[in-house]
This record gives sequence, C-alpha cells and structure tokens, in this order.
Amino acid sequence: MLLSCGDDKPAAPNPAGMPVPVNFYVLTASKATFFDLYPATVTAMMQVDIHPEVEGYVTGIFFKEGSHVEKGQKLYTIDDSKYMASNNQAKANLRVAESNLDQAQKDADRYTFLDKHDAVAKQVLDHAMTTLQNAKDQVAAAKQDLIKTGTDLNYAVIKAPFSGTIGISQVKLGNTVTIGQTILNTISTDDPMAVDFDISEKQIPRFLKLQQQKPSNADSIFTVLMPDNSLYPQEGQIYVMDRGVNPQTGTMTVRLSFPNPNFNLRAGMSCKVRVKNTDTAAQLIIPAKSIVEQMGEYFVFIAKDTLIAPPATDNKQGEQQKKAGMEAIQKKVLLGQTIADSVIVRSGLQAGDRVLVDGIQKLHNGSLIAVGQKPAH
Repeated sequence: MLLSCGDDKPAAPNPAGMPVPVNFYVLTASKATFFDLYPATVTAMMQVDIHPEVEGYVTGIFFKEGSHVEKGQKLYTIDDSKYMASNNQAKANLRVAESNLDQAQKDADRYTFLDKHDAVAKQVLDHAMTTLQNAKDQVAAAKQDLIKTGTDLNYAVIKAPFSGTIGISQVKLGNTVTIGQTILNTISTDDPMAVDFDISEKQIPRFLKLQQQKPSNADSIFTVLMPDNSLYPQEGQIYVMDRGVNPQTGTMTVRLSFPNPNFNLRAGMSCKVRVKNTDTAAQLIIPAKSIVEQMGEYFVFIAKDTLIAPPATDNKQGEQQKKAGMEAIQKKVLLGQTIADSVIVRSGLQAGDRVLVDGIQKLHNGSLIAVGQKPAH
C-alpha cells in the first residue's frame, strides 16, 4: 500500500499533537448535605377487613365512605329480629331454670333436716340432692345460652374496631351477608402512617445506629417525597426493622412512622424515602459532567504540569527549548451520592487536583491540554 502511493510521503509523526482546549475545576473538600433515596410504599399501621359475625340482610349503613371513623362508631346494622327473639327466649328459659333451682334447693334443705332426725329415707334425700345439682346445671346452661344470644344480638350492630379511615362499602342496603364469606368493608389506621422500604444488608449497621438515636436527634433524618415529587411536611423516625435479611434479595425491610394529621399519606401510595447523610466530614465533590464511564468503571481527567518538547525541526536547539505546559492524566474514581449536578468522590482524587470539566471528549491519558476558558470554581 505504501508503494502504491507513489511520491506521496506520510506526514511526520507528532506524538505531542496540538493542545486540547479545556476548562478545569480545582478540587476542594467541603461539607455537603445530601440524601439517599429509596423507593417506598405507604402502609397502614393496622388494617383489617370487616366481616359479619351473624347472617341476615343489611338494614343500615351509618358512615361516609372514605372518611375517618372513630373507635366504637356504628358502621352497619343487620336484621336482628330473629336474634332478638332468641335472646328473649333465653331470658325466659333462665327464669324457669332459676325457679326450678329455687324449688330444688328448698326440697334439698328440707330432706337434709329430716335426714338428721332419721325421719326420711336415705334414697329420698339422694334424689333431692341429684335434682338440686341438675337444677344448678340447667341454670348455668341457661346463662350461657343467654350470653350467646346476647352476643349474636350485639353482633347485629357492627362497630369500628379502632379509629381510622374506612373504605368503599362492599355491600348495599338489603344485601344478605354470610358469616365467613362476606367482606363488608376495610378499615385502616391513618395517623400515624407507616412507610416501608428495603435496604441492602451492608447498610444494616448504619440504620441500627439511626434506630438507636433519640427522636429529637433523628427527626430531620427521614423525609418523604410524594408521588408528585413534593416534599411531605412531616418528619419520620424508624418504627421497626424486620427480623432478618431476605436470602433471595439480600435486603431487609425498614418501617418508618410518620405523623399524618391531614391524612395526606394513604395506604398503598408509592413514594420515595430520603435519608439524610449524617457524616459531618468534608467531602470531595466534582461536577457530574467531568465523569467518563468505561465498562462500568468511572474515570476523570486531571491537569498535570509538564514540559512540552519543541517541534522536530527545532530539536537542534536542545532541551532548553522545552516549554511549560499541561497534560491530562486519567484517574479511576469511586463515586458516592449524587447532589444535583455534582457527585461525591469516595476515592481516587485529593484536594487540590485540577479536574477537567470541558473538552474531555477529545482527551486520552497523556493528551496535551491548554486552558481555553477561565478556570471553573
């Protein structure tokens, strides 16, 4: 191929090349406030499905769907006519049993007195005592039946088991409900609310320390970004950490507790938990645009002072003709948290390094550079 070029001669090699115009950032250590973000889900502290304990048709609904209800508030009524009749019958049965017990007690007392004077047959006394015991058992059974029918009658009125938000009713007036099958509604606590998110097993020691902090010191550490990325105005704290690590994912669930006075947090809502950095040490922060990614690793270029050799035609003047200049040196870095358009550097750089931020697309390790703009600050 060279022979076919005829008299054309290749250009003389120029290892140094022309300096690439760049801009640099002088790295300094400074304190930084930043947050780690975790996908999270809002969860009620308590949530239960409301089932009927008796059968019948719904005769009343006494709440506004989706509203806050108080513990003990009446929610539904179920036709209680048959339960009322059963309860009245149980009361009557109890009265009869108590009358029989009173008569049996008198007979037993009488025959016991006569037995002391050998005025009655032993068999008659035994029968009287047996009758007395049977009467006592009948009274006990009647009382239990009264309790059962009374409970059924009470279950015909369904009340809120705790204060919280009630959902959309699953039944309407006149619907027949069945024990163990029909779900009337769902109620969940609404203040405070829980926010669940997962952390890696490497982060467990950090969160254990946060859990041990007093609430007054931890109030501002945990905040929530709502689905529209607005900041929820209340601060949270760790409520509980799960008992162990999920072996499939290597993560552990952390539950935070947040006050919810205006009921803005709703069960099932997706959000993001912000965990404030508690490291007060100064950090090295570089512009994100200075970072180059190669095969999953991250690099930056820093400016290093050097001497630039003169062109080959002037080489006869010797080493005295070299001029001061700068070259780009590639450094591998370990990155930390992103803060707006900047990134924390965990390792690979040190304070005072001049990090190149412009023109890096044209650079490689050892490229000559020239400051084409005012140094960045």
